[in-house]
Amino acid sequence: MVQAYVALGANLGNPQAQVRAAMRALDTLAQTRVTVCSPLYLTPPWGMVVQPAFVNAVAGIETALSAHALLASLQTLESRAGRTRDGQRWGPRVLDLDLLLYGDAQYQDKQLAIPHPRLAERAFVLLPLADIAATLEVPGQGRVTDLLSRVDTRGCQRLADPSPS
Repeated sequence: MVQAYVALGANLGNPQAQVRAAMRALDTLAQTRVTVCSPLYLTPPWGMVVQPAFVNAVAGIETALSAHALLASLQTLESRAGRTRDGQRWGPRVLDLDLLLYGDAQYQDKQLAIPHPRLAERAFVLLPLADIAATLEVPGQGRVTDLLSRVDTRGCQRLADPSPS
């Protein structure tokens, strides 16, 4: 089993419900179990800023899936939630699931980069990740708390615990 971390985000429909449902869905993936979930955060949009705020969280999972199989499973969950991939980056999402970390792997190909290439730049990822793994070392980048100290967290608001209700 490998410890991995998945970022969850949504800003269309009922984002809090979407993120909570996705947390539950992660636990249904083959050879995978959720070990910890962060609180939910309301965060400003990234990139394309003329859109609703996002609800974000991070889940820690243990999985026997390969990184590529896990990515494919995450994309299936996104599709089931109603996400369509239209090529637009950083736009509105009914659900966005990003594989942030996969053990201590450092890897990149056409489909996947681990650690996630912009993890260290994003308060909406680092805030919830710090809630569940503050002392975690991000391979090649540093400790989560140190990375968080370098980003602008203004506009980010902790909402609630990740209870599935």
